[in-house]
Amino acid sequence: MLCRHCQKVKSNRPRGLCWSCYYTPGVRDLYPSTSKFARRGVQDFNGKTRLPAEPTNALPGTPEKVAVLEMRARLGVSLWHPLDARLETPVSSVESEDEFDLAEVA
Repeated sequence: MLCRHCQKVKSNRPRGLCWSCYYTPGVRDLYPSTSKFARRGVQDFNGKTRLPAEPTNALPGTPEKVAVLEMRARLGVSLWHPLDARLETPVSSVESEDEFDLAEVA
């Protein structure tokens, strides 16, 4: 099989590319993997992303919030919006209540 990019040399690298096309910057990204073991689904991305179009009113930990996070991951936007709904009780007040309960028990 000839190289999918240059169509001149026999392909000897993954994605159906020849050695020089496979290692030429940018060419490898033009051709998806032909392997049946290639990654599929939502891509793992670590980098700067754009903000979602709008915040969500779904509270953290709810199935609605999980669905919103899945949709944002599929779209490749940031998972978190600064104006997303938050829990009403801050974590610090919950911690102080736990300490108070322990004092009563002891």
